[in-house]
Amino acid sequence: MYQSKRSMNDQERADLRQKIEEKIVQAEKEIAHLEANTQPISPENSLGRVSRMDAINNKGVAEAALRSSKKKLGKLKVALTKIDQAGFGMCKNCKKPIPAPRLMYMPESTTCVRCADR
Repeated sequence: MYQSKRSMNDQERADLRQKIEEKIVQAEKEIAHLEANTQPISPENSLGRVSRMDAINNKGVAEAALRSSKKKLGKLKVALTKIDQAGFGMCKNCKKPIPAPRLMYMPESTTCVRCADR
């Protein structure tokens, strides 16, 4: 279906646009959920000491996940705005086409697998 040595055709681009839009919706839902889990833990909560420490630790994990999700959402939105531009889908380092399966899996990718591993 997809070839990595050429740029995307119109159908591949449409499929990718749909995938990006779906991932944006998923990311926005995830962010809303994580924001609910990062609310401050009030000291007057009737949690035991260990439970309070667990809650604080879980809050820290949720905050890290929230930052990551917001960053990914930003990259997805950028990808959606650039999808019709000539250089979209080209590795920013080696300037070769990013394989379409990689873009379908990670539409926010700006590098090919080879350059990402460096």
